[in-house]
Parts: sequence; structure tokens; C-alpha cells
Amino acid sequence: MRCPSFLDALDARRIVGHHLSLTQDAGRAHWRALPECPYGTPMSDLLPLTMAERLIRQAMTPFPVEAVPLEAAYGRVLRQAVHAERALPPYDRVILDGIAVAWRDGQTGWVLSGTQAAGHPPLTLDPGHEAALAVMTGSVLPRGADTVIPREDYRREGDTLILQKGVSPKRGQHIHPMGADCAAGAALLESGLILSPPEMAVLAANGISQPLVSAIPSIAVISTGDELVAPDAPVAPWQIRRSNDYAIAASLARRGLTRQTLLTLPDDLAILTLKLDEALDTHDAVVLSGGVSMGDFDFVPKVLAALGVQRIFHKVAQRPGKPFWFGIGKSGQPVFALPGNPVSALACCSRHVVPALLHAQGLNLPPRHVMLAAPLTPIATMTRFVPVRLGHDDQGRTLAYPCPMTTSGDFNRLGATDGLVTLPPGDTRLSAGTGLVFHAW
Repeated sequence: MRCPSFLDALDARRIVGHHLSLTQDAGRAHWRALPECPYGTPMSDLLPLTMAERLIRQAMTPFPVEAVPLEAAYGRVLRQAVHAERALPPYDRVILDGIAVAWRDGQTGWVLSGTQAAGHPPLTLDPGHEAALAVMTGSVLPRGADTVIPREDYRREGDTLILQKGVSPKRGQHIHPMGADCAAGAALLESGLILSPPEMAVLAANGISQPLVSAIPSIAVISTGDELVAPDAPVAPWQIRRSNDYAIAASLARRGLTRQTLLTLPDDLAILTLKLDEALDTHDAVVLSGGVSMGDFDFVPKVLAALGVQRIFHKVAQRPGKPFWFGIGKSGQPVFALPGNPVSALACCSRHVVPALLHAQGLNLPPRHVMLAAPLTPIATMTRFVPVRLGHDDQGRTLAYPCPMTTSGDFNRLGATDGLVTLPPGDTRLSAGTGLVFHAW
């Protein structure tokens, strides 16, 4: 995929830079300058969060559509409009057990002449007003009948049915008329819905056994850093157990993005180049954490550039998560490179990666608004992300209880939170009751 034209989105600010490309010469790595996408941001700039969101959406290519068996469609994103196969209900439907009669005011007794079972063609009521047919819930209304009397409203004496005292039936009662729910061809479901139980029922009831849904992308979730060790490995005092990949993978999986490969890579230029090249060749999206800041061993941006990944931007005016990097690979796949600090990584995943991937699946969820339960102070020059725990007031409104972390590495207390709220840049302290947008982990 070529670099999209984002000139208008960046207010006609054309920034021309260079990136480095890795070549091999007698087993040694060398870097050479190559032209860079002119719509990235220089390292000294911080892109506003709203602009970063806009650029990500513009750069994302929709994921393919595939047909799947109905039983495998639950939780997937529907990518077709669904219309009623026929009128619903498709016949005058009896809604409870009883008898079907041709009603006549003042009548109190009938003679039973047969039974109309559900799933069977309609019987015909004998001529006259004395005949009745027993009917079952869901059965078609017999021809010639116009009223259903519930089983508890009459008593049976042989083949004679006697209306109970005090009961006053009304003509047309307990019948679900044909087409009362919808006409044939009526719009029932729109593309872009997550298939939950009601939607599954609609698909089944309208004969859609192979619905079209968004393909689940294959995602490489990669942690980088010499200091990382596995959860079950011995850990030295100068090392930490890796956690970002597990948190990111869980955040993706809870949204149905379950095709994942987890990988941990050292701060080694050759290994990073080899493994990231393999990941780009075999995955529809890549999510990295670590190696994107200003340190001597932060090789990720250079390696991605060498592998032909077009940088869209690097560094966003947000805290935590300022070093966030985003680009598009040669095959059109999105590449997200998140900071290595755990709070920063998970914040960027929830705030940027998840919405982008869901957008590429054709899903556009409306923002979820919550109310601050306690005051918060924004940052004048950048967007602030604050972890929160959700609750409800006595009016049922969703409240967000702030749980700010002391640092972006202080992730142990995130277990008591549900997600984060976004505070736009500003100088004014936000009071309790202020409405903000919430993103779940």
C-alpha cells in the first residue's frame, strides 16, 4: 500500500525527512538514507491525539469478508444487510394453547371436532358457530376461525366445551396476525453489527446459514527488550517478567480478535530485522511494545523503516504513551509500535489499536460516555489518559472513579480498574459530574 495522501489532514504541513534502510555487506549491517513518507511528524513534534486518530482511520484498509457457518458466526462482525425472507409471522399464528372458534357474541359452548397441531397445514373449521378445533401454541390458525380461547377459560364435558363463568372473549384475541412483525423484504439487520444472540436468531429465522462476516485478522503481538523474561523463567534482579504481550493479547481477544502470535525479541538489530520481516510477511497486523523511544537500543522505528513500513506518525501529545508510533507495511497491514512501559502500552492499545482494528472490521461503535465521580486535572499541552473504575449512582448513571497511576510503569494496580477516560488538553480542573469518553481495557 502506498503512503496515503494526508496533506489536508495535517493542514498542508509537508514534512520531508529520511529514514534508514538496512543492507547486508559481508555479514555486517549498514544503514543508508531513503526518502520517508512526507506526512509523518519529525521527532521533535507531538501530533494532537485527534489528528492521530484521524490519520489511523484514513490509513486502515478494511479487512476481507468471508462466509462462515451460522454456528460459527456468534461474536463476529456482520458484513451484509439482512432483509426479511418472508412476512413475519408467515401465517396467522396461535399464541397459546386453547380452542379456535368462529366467534359469536353470547355463545358459551362448542363441540370439539379436531386438533390443529403446530407445524401442520391448516385445518378447516366445520361450518357454523358450534364447531371448535383444539389449537397449540405456534400453530397456524385454522381456516374459518377468528378467535382463540385459552385452555383455562373453558371446561370440557365429553366433546362439548363450556365457557367458564365470568369469561368474556373478544373476537380476534390471542392471534398473532400474519406480517404483524414485518413485511417480506423489510430491513432487519445492518452491516457492521456484532452478532449477539438476538441477531443470531434473526439470521436463522430468515434462512441465512452462511452469513458474511469480517475475517479475523492474524495479529503478531511482539514485546521487545533484553530485560524481559517469561512468566515461568528464573528472573534476575535486573530483569522483569514480560507482561505487555499478555495484556495486549487479552485486550484484543475480548473483542473477538483471537488469531494471535505472541513473540518476545531482544534489543538486537539483526534479530529484530529478521523476526519483524517474518511477522510482516505472515500477519495482517503487527502490534509491538518497547523500543520506540529515544534510547540507544530503541531500534524498532529504524528496523520498520528498513523493512519498508511507511511511517505515518511518531509521537502523540498524550500521557501516558507519548512515543506511540504508527505505520503501514508494504502489504497494507497496520503496524502499531507502543511504548514499553506497561500502563503506556495498555493505554495505547485500548485507545488506538483496538478501535483501529475494529474499524477495519467494519464495526463503528459509538463512544461510551461516563461521568467523573471525582475532580481531575488535565494537562495543558496534551491529552491525559486516566485509569478509572466504573460504578453507578442512584439514578443508574455510569460513574468513573479515577485511579491515577504514580508512573506509567505502575501497572499492578490496574487490576482494580475497568479502562481509562480521556481528558482533552486544558488548564481548567474538571469537576465531578463532567462527562468524558471511556475506553475499556
